[in-house]
Amino acid sequence: MIIAQIDSQIRYVTNADGETTDVLVPVELWQQLISSINSDNLSGLAWIDEQEPKAQILADLQESVRQAAVGQTFPVSELWDDIEA
Repeated sequence: MIIAQIDSQIRYVTNADGETTDVLVPVELWQQLISSINSDNLSGLAWIDEQEPKAQILADLQESVRQAAVGQTFPVSELWDDIEA
């Protein structure tokens, strides 16, 4: 979405002195903006996942492999227990 398109949809709130204090954004536009902020269009990953250092990703993978090697595994059904719908 082009900045001009976004700017044409928002409204500014001013105080008694005419100073801009807030911005009103239509819900549909807000949802689009949040969605684009929270995910990478190329990979589909959430922003937070894209920012995770490669060393941390590798460390997590190594720990998972170590746990699997010693039999510390969980049923797949338990993996979904902490995920919010």
